[in-house]
Amino acid sequence: MTEPLDAFLETALGAARRGGAVLLDWAGRFAVREKGPADLVTEADLASQEAVRAAILAAFPDHGFLAEENGASTTGRDGYRWIVDPLDGTTNYVHGLPQFAVSIGLERHGTPLVGCVYDPSADECFYAAAGRGAFVNERRLKVSDVTSLSQALVAVSFPPRVQRDNVNIVDFLNIMERAQAVRRMGSSALNLCYVAAGRLDAYWARDTKVWDVAAGYLIVQEAGGRLTDLAGGPPSLEAPKFIAAATTTLHAELLAMLTR
Repeated sequence: MTEPLDAFLETALGAARRGGAVLLDWAGRFAVREKGPADLVTEADLASQEAVRAAILAAFPDHGFLAEENGASTTGRDGYRWIVDPLDGTTNYVHGLPQFAVSIGLERHGTPLVGCVYDPSADECFYAAAGRGAFVNERRLKVSDVTSLSQALVAVSFPPRVQRDNVNIVDFLNIMERAQAVRRMGSSALNLCYVAAGRLDAYWARDTKVWDVAAGYLIVQEAGGRLTDLAGGPPSLEAPKFIAAATTTLHAELLAMLTR
């Protein structure tokens, strides 16, 4: 069957901007409650999710839907499922750091079809549809041509609480010694988009969730990036532990560092 990618993408773009507008409207006037250690959630998060859900299900009421704040996935007609993070980078948002985004991905039977990540602070909308390339605000994206870790700006994600002998810290120290620089910026979705845009050269994570990457995976791949799991195999949406890199050579060097 032919996928109506234009309609899917138009819906994702509109829903992401609605969610982003909600986040900006709520900024600075919300109360914070604890969801877990150093893992904050706000009324803004829930309001953004409802705005995104309403926009998507108005267009495709028989599609499945999974969002971070309820964690319950519904099964849609013909296997379509929208995967949403209404506020990726919650801690940044709570502290007024403009490094957060709305992430929306659509997959069918495990195959990503559309991805959209909207950064409302910068008014940057990153998006991709399968086989059609990746873009930010209608400018085509292309990964960098960096092939050596020594010349690479690399990002990493950590879980909210990390002990000093945790493998994440061991990885960080090893990569930091070899890379030009390493960043932990707090938004998995934007990290993936920045790899696609050539702003970062690579990004790895051992502890992310499906809603963190459902859009960004496709955006990296459509921008020409190399994306695998930590064993070098196909990346998993349901258990996302991965390496995203601009080039095959850089990916291989980073993979060797993380698996030795």
